[in-house]
Amino acid sequence: MKHLVLALGAACALNAYAATQTTRYDIFVENGKRTGEQVVERDDDGQVKVRYIFKDNGRGPELKEQIRYAPDGTMAGYAVQGNSTFGAVVDERFDVQGGVARWHSTSETGERKIDGGAFYLPLNNSYEFWSAAVGALATRGDAGLPLLPSGVLRARQLEELRVSADGGRQQALRLLALTGIGLQPTFVWATAEPKPRLFAFIEPGNMALIEEGWKSALPELKEHQKAAETRMLEDLAKQLQHPLAGLTVVKNARVFDSEKAVLTAPMDVYVLRGRISAVLPAGSPVREADNVLDAAGRVLLPGLFDMHAHAGRWEGGLNLAAGVTSVRDMGNDNAQLQMMLDETAQGRLLGPQIVPAGFLEGESPFAANSGFVIKDLDEAKKAIDWYAERGYPQLKIYNSFPKAILKETVAYAHSRGMRVSGHIPAGLRAFEALDAGYDEIQHINQLMLNFLATPQTETRTLERFILPSEKTAGLDFDAPVIKNFISRLKMKQIVIDPTLATFAFLKQKDGDLNEPFAPVAEHMPPDVKRGFYVGTMKIPDAATLHRYEKSYAKMVEFVGRLYHAGVPIVAGTDEMAGFTLQAELQMLVKAGLTPAQALQVATRNGAKYTRTEHERGSIAPGKLADLVLVDGDPTRDIGDIRKVAAVITRGYVIWPREVDQALGVVPFVERQPELVRTTKH
Repeated sequence: MKHLVLALGAACALNAYAATQTTRYDIFVENGKRTGEQVVERDDDGQVKVRYIFKDNGRGPELKEQIRYAPDGTMAGYAVQGNSTFGAVVDERFDVQGGVARWHSTSETGERKIDGGAFYLPLNNSYEFWSAAVGALATRGDAGLPLLPSGVLRARQLEELRVSADGGRQQALRLLALTGIGLQPTFVWATAEPKPRLFAFIEPGNMALIEEGWKSALPELKEHQKAAETRMLEDLAKQLQHPLAGLTVVKNARVFDSEKAVLTAPMDVYVLRGRISAVLPAGSPVREADNVLDAAGRVLLPGLFDMHAHAGRWEGGLNLAAGVTSVRDMGNDNAQLQMMLDETAQGRLLGPQIVPAGFLEGESPFAANSGFVIKDLDEAKKAIDWYAERGYPQLKIYNSFPKAILKETVAYAHSRGMRVSGHIPAGLRAFEALDAGYDEIQHINQLMLNFLATPQTETRTLERFILPSEKTAGLDFDAPVIKNFISRLKMKQIVIDPTLATFAFLKQKDGDLNEPFAPVAEHMPPDVKRGFYVGTMKIPDAATLHRYEKSYAKMVEFVGRLYHAGVPIVAGTDEMAGFTLQAELQMLVKAGLTPAQALQVATRNGAKYTRTEHERGSIAPGKLADLVLVDGDPTRDIGDIRKVAAVITRGYVIWPREVDQALGVVPFVERQPELVRTTKH
């Protein structure tokens, strides 16, 4: 691919004296802390250089881009180098010569003949991509912008706004919703001018990028964007949530008994006002039902739990289509999460019910800036009070939490009736977190670090991923220190949230399909499928890959040992909604659980350890009607968990086939069950 480098280099040399305009952007996380920047240098001949860096939670990408634009605003050349969020090497190039577009990266190589301009979609890029995209779209009307390798990007204007800053400066803006990339819209604030550019990019509750000197405009932009997103989300909920008024009977279903982990004989399940009113043998007389759904012998599961989510407003459809009716949120912006809880309760948001865990972090350069970030015990107690007063059943402690106040903090949370879980604070190991009173530990790497880290290991950086990848393969799980640790976990009934599917990234080489998503890749939009081949870790050679593969296999084995030793396991993700929970169940089976045991983990255990077992986790009269109808038999083949035919929750029926089609996903079932409405409402 040398010609790509030469083409960009020669163009830059020939235009060394072109006039340069520099635009600087600041990046802030939700609590207002500046965590990155983007500097864009534009020459008047179409040459652009970008320097982009973002750091939060001890990690983040660093990229340098060179872009050459054609007169119509499409890309004539592109090159990016640097590292991704988790340290993988980024080296990607694109060029157009003689009507042929060619691209090459560490994970793919391709080319295509093109007639006219096309816009290349990089695998790793800065926000300049969106600036260039809105500029190119401005001249195309409703036709959209053709993308390479595939797809079409379209823009819809949601509103116009004029903002002000210090010194009397004003800027007219347009809020655009861009579709055609990913599974949800992307929202961009662009300048309102004939050749628009990116002004701000906001992910409410997470981060915001905005032109330097305009931070004061962010609150107004956020409020307008939230309102615009709310209107779109409410329309989506109305489209895909179908109310079940009156009495509904799900006939002839094989019910999964989550206590015994077995299927029952065919049963009829009665649902009224969002709760199960009766469970009777199939064929029992039905008196004046308003809706009848014929399960036709399908398996009926209690709603699944994702016990490690970071809930977002746009991902609810993915969860419901996968049978996930409850998620435990393990860290979020507090105001954003409270809004989602309200919206879900009011039926205005398409999504599962959320059980919140309060996020508590300590101040440091490596801090994750969610929830509350504290510096002393008094602030920690005030944060716990805030969570307890709002009914949070659990606290999650994070990497930079001050170890000197850990035990007192855990004790105070317990005194407020909260469970305590989390990562292991830097300088400690898992056994010391147990000494401090932890009830649960998140992530398989945090367990492995118990045997690999020293008090000097900096576990707030990428070392918390690299060290377990390098060294877990050499651990002897029959060694006394490990067997004693497992015994202690069992004795204290410490819950483990391993997130195995998510941690498959540890052994994924660039260009290889990430294991958890192999069963669903062909169902995804092309750009989403393409992303499944992008490696996350820096794996420079075959020897490193072999070590990482062996280490990951040992991690999976370890979870199986925990389960069979009697240590409680829950199923969580911390990754792509819905599909990753299904993959997590498959990884639990790989660890040695039976499919029925994995389903029990995702239903009964989920309810038990969110303290919702009085109303969720099993199919019984009086409980919430969170029901998942599945084609096939996932108690024998866990892969059948992806064949979700219908979901009932919060008094609505959701058809996964319909949700998938709305999101651009190829459905996993050929047809949905028949619902007969016997009365009109």
